[in-house]
Amino acid sequence: MKKLFIGLLTALTAVIFLKQPAQALDKTYMAGASAVLRNEIIVKEDCRKQKLEAFLVSYNSPLASFAQELIDTADKYGLDWRLIPAITGVESTFGHHIPYNSYNAYGWANGAYKFTSWEQSIGIVAKTLKEKYIDRGLDTTAKIGRVYAPPSKTWANKVNYFMEKIDSFEINGCLELLALTI
Repeated sequence: MKKLFIGLLTALTAVIFLKQPAQALDKTYMAGASAVLRNEIIVKEDCRKQKLEAFLVSYNSPLASFAQELIDTADKYGLDWRLIPAITGVESTFGHHIPYNSYNAYGWANGAYKFTSWEQSIGIVAKTLKEKYIDRGLDTTAKIGRVYAPPSKTWANKVNYFMEKIDSFEINGCLELLALTI
């Protein structure tokens, strides 16, 4: 009777302490008859703003303080968050070489187009990229480049280069991926 009581108490304790909601776990493994349980929890922090802002600051870009705007607008239109900043790198060295007061860091209309603010320019460029490029099947930088920057054969490679530089830019104090094993 004592063995049965201890067995039931052990089983109840195991159920209470090992039971966790399924959505809280990313991976659960059961190892044969030994019943070894390993829970792995993945924590992912959105470091895009810190990364993009630090990257643009490294180029002394006037767009650095608009990093969140660039990301939010890209998310709104389903664009890669690095695309528009990378285009500004190719077209204007991240906003340094633009017509005075034009906010046109994108080479829009060969630089002749004048926006009223950085926010307006980011919104118009993102919306146009989505509606006139992506939605029409121009869904890679190579395809976009044929229409966006003809007759350049290097535009897409340069945009890709800056997208990679943004993605690999190292920042301190932000954990992009952390795996905890319990």
